[in-house]
Amino acid sequence: MTPRQLSRRERQALRRRKARQRRIAAGAVVLGGLLLIGAAAWSWWSGQRTVEAALDYSPEDVAYDEPLHAVHEMGVESPPIPFLPKDGPQPNIVISEAFYNFGSIGPNDVVTHDFVIANTGDAPLTISRAYTTCGCTTADFTSAVIPPGKVSIVTLRLDAGFHDVRGETVRRGVIIENNDPDESNVEIWVQASVRATP
Repeated sequence: MTPRQLSRRERQALRRRKARQRRIAAGAVVLGGLLLIGAAAWSWWSGQRTVEAALDYSPEDVAYDEPLHAVHEMGVESPPIPFLPKDGPQPNIVISEAFYNFGSIGPNDVVTHDFVIANTGDAPLTISRAYTTCGCTTADFTSAVIPPGKVSIVTLRLDAGFHDVRGETVRRGVIIENNDPDESNVEIWVQASVRATP
């Protein structure tokens, strides 16, 4: 007995079924890859030290020794970070929050928000450099050197009228290079939705 020839309609249905099986297999491979990437990212993230925490401090805890004004710097080389000897006491940087959303602001508004940087370590925390991601943003630190148990207040200022960003949502930040050996680069970000009209 010889196998019968498939009709044109049956051949098309068979091709569609095989194509669907290939798409399902490809989708499973992509999904599996995404799950592996997600698992690797979670493993990396969960192993990182958290530098953001609720901070309780009094006015006497604020350091005012060496004020620092951070601006947007293009092409400026970073000075070396003054790390302390590894076998001695170390600083530990903790920030009150890593992100703040101003919400909706006018196209010429200037808004500010205070962040707190604390040193919960056993040695002075030194901010060797701080710079912003855009000329529309500045940051003022009450002190670039924070003794153990003390804090520095960072006032981040966003000028919506610096550039024409009407109708856009902008995200700006300040990068803080410091001598905490475990977190020598810390970022603080703000966001604002700039209205097209005041």
